[in-house]
Amino acid sequence: MDTALYAFCAIAGWIALGYVVRLQRQHPSHARRAICIGLGAFAAGITVAIPPIATAIDQASGLPNLAKVLAHAGALTIYANAEIMLLHFALPPAAATARARKWIWVTACAFLVMVGLFAYTLTYDDPVLLTVEYATDPVVVAYLLIFLLLGLFAYCIDITRLCWSYAKICGRPWLRRGLRITAVGAAFALLYSTNKIGYLVAYWAGYQPAGERQIAAVLVTIAALLMTIGLTMPAWGPTLKISRRWEDYHSYRHLEPLWWDLVAAFPELELDPTLRRPLTAARDTDYALTRRVAEIRDGRLALRPYMDASVTALAKQFAEQGGLTAEDRQAVVEAAQLTCALRRHSAGLVALDPQPADELHRPEGGYAGEVAWLTLVTDAYAGSPVVAETAAATRALTAEGAP
Repeated sequence: MDTALYAFCAIAGWIALGYVVRLQRQHPSHARRAICIGLGAFAAGITVAIPPIATAIDQASGLPNLAKVLAHAGALTIYANAEIMLLHFALPPAAATARARKWIWVTACAFLVMVGLFAYTLTYDDPVLLTVEYATDPVVVAYLLIFLLLGLFAYCIDITRLCWSYAKICGRPWLRRGLRITAVGAAFALLYSTNKIGYLVAYWAGYQPAGERQIAAVLVTIAALLMTIGLTMPAWGPTLKISRRWEDYHSYRHLEPLWWDLVAAFPELELDPTLRRPLTAARDTDYALTRRVAEIRDGRLALRPYMDASVTALAKQFAEQGGLTAEDRQAVVEAAQLTCALRRHSAGLVALDPQPADELHRPEGGYAGEVAWLTLVTDAYAGSPVVAETAAATRALTAEGAP
């Protein structure tokens, strides 16, 4: 059973790696490169863990447990890689780099200790296996506890937490879904570690419960498949035609709070009022979304005389205090400018210190990047505490400085 499950996971891993490598060659990015490294480590690690292949590696090298150590190295690599990638998604660059460096050092030191313990077992007259059945040997116990507590418990808890929290604020639907699936996969990896530790304690106490290998194989398969799907979903999800129609309509509805206020301030922006009817927009989602994006951008240009540089300075200050990522900081600054400019427009007050026109943010990624960017701005406009703080502060300043 475990041979079939591990082989299935290995095939899925190599297929996913080939797909992402092809995308990386066509559209290079740091995120895809990180996913390629993680998937490569996973595919190689799970391949050498297939029992017949593991036995062949051990016999050819003359080193018992060598395949096990290589498989564990692959597991640690993919978890460390996923952790680092998520840290750069969720934290400002400086904080993400500092925490990533800490994880790299801790993982490298832990793996060196594991290699040392593995080398020590080679001096035994009677070979042992690095499995829970040999829990009476303190070296085996130490090796497994380091791998399980650091490699799975520490990483899986943090990966689950980061995925779930970042998915709540992520503006890209397929990335958001992928993060949630990855979080569930990390939770199953946590169950795998818990199962191993439970059996480890049982064997150490003198019991010999059965079924550990089968349970572990099932949990590894579920965790590996979910994490593979979750990490690659942002790449292949948007290519599905039916999903693109749904995503377009979802984005169209998502942009409504910002669009509605802009059209209320400038009614001439709305060229096709029939799109207000949900069924009309659903029949031609591409056209409806294109019109909504264009009208939001036109509204932004119409508000330019009312955008004040002091608002940008205040919003940046509040955003830095909140510890937001670079992209989120840009989104809340844009949303704060729109909020305050709409208020100035309704009051008939032009900006005292106009915002330079060349500071308009131009997202990368073409039209898809534009939609994703405006989604982030709309989320900030509708509910960011930084935008609320900026609006309150500028309201006071406007009241004090108004003629």
